[in-house]
Amino acid sequence: MAVALEAPTQLPPVPGIRLATCAAGIRYRDRDDLLLIDAGSDAAIAALFTRNAFCAAPVQVAREHLETDAPRWLLINAGNANAGTGSAGLAAARATCVAAGRALGVPAQAVLPFSTGIIGEPLPVERIEAALPDLVSGLAPDGWMAGGRAIMTTDTVLKGGSRRVRLAAGEITLTGIAKGSGMIHPDMATMLAFIGTDARIDAAGLRELLIGAAEQSFNAITVDGDTSTNDALVCVASGASGVTIGPGADRERFAEALNALCLELAEAIVRDGEGATKFVRVTVGSARDRDEARRVAEAVALSPLVKTALFASDPNWGRILAAVGRSGVEDFRIDRVRIAVNGVQIVSEGGRAPGYTEEAGQQAFGEAELDILIELARGDASYRKYTCDFSYDYVRINADYRS
Repeated sequence: MAVALEAPTQLPPVPGIRLATCAAGIRYRDRDDLLLIDAGSDAAIAALFTRNAFCAAPVQVAREHLETDAPRWLLINAGNANAGTGSAGLAAARATCVAAGRALGVPAQAVLPFSTGIIGEPLPVERIEAALPDLVSGLAPDGWMAGGRAIMTTDTVLKGGSRRVRLAAGEITLTGIAKGSGMIHPDMATMLAFIGTDARIDAAGLRELLIGAAEQSFNAITVDGDTSTNDALVCVASGASGVTIGPGADRERFAEALNALCLELAEAIVRDGEGATKFVRVTVGSARDRDEARRVAEAVALSPLVKTALFASDPNWGRILAAVGRSGVEDFRIDRVRIAVNGVQIVSEGGRAPGYTEEAGQQAFGEAELDILIELARGDASYRKYTCDFSYDYVRINADYRS
């Protein structure tokens, strides 16, 4: 069960953007597993992808198509990652774009392909081709909820969110969906996320804002330390509102809304981490610089011993302290470190804090949401990482995934 996470009851449409889903039978039965998104004829598209060198065929093809001025359509399938499939996989990804282009009456380069699911299996292109006529005829503005369901794999909850922002020239909408539950770690995580807005902004400006949003959201989450082959974060701006995002206050408000929506979706991925029973924020403060704070936060958030202790609600704070100590910080002074969990001071001066009791620690670690605060007393920089615990179910889910 996801940690304090419920599916949205509705996701507002974004003017100028249409979606459609259908059941193509790619791997799953009796559920939609194919999504088509029309970004609009005047759309600007920005996308960020996995940095895993072993990237999937659709990632390679999407990157190629983004270098043209044609992209407008997004075609996403669940159940098959089309990764580890060599030249045949590249041919399959390109074939789906050709087929979609033919059904839509546009060049293949106008289609960006995305896939998620099992690695190493051939993509059943013929099933996607057969489903395209129904998919195209079903395009409608109110398809965000169905789209969120169609891209799920081991997710247990549909992940989506929306924002409306009042700018100087009028109101704009941002709506997004995401999928991801396991194999989650920067850069970016095993995830797909698609955000639409009716704001008018050029692709370069949109990409710059998306990079900033991803840095504090999708690139700040981890479930298990494994980075995927297929990760993609895509933002499409239809421009249908006529509200242009220029410099100044409007750009700042738009960035704030985009950042908040990305963080909401990223947190949802961690809350729905495979087998997760705890949602954890690891905040490192008073570091010399942001990179140092990030290294310490990642050492704690990635530690299997910390994560299993969290699952057991065991206040084994020595595991946290040990992770801090092996994070690679230069000239580290353990006697200056302070650690608190949900407001309970546990560590100070490199050891148990005066006044700390096992009962207080047990209560803090027993909560479903934990805030671990680590103060290094070395400077003014800080960083926050989002993670979850390791449970028995994480092993079961991943052991059974191909079964």
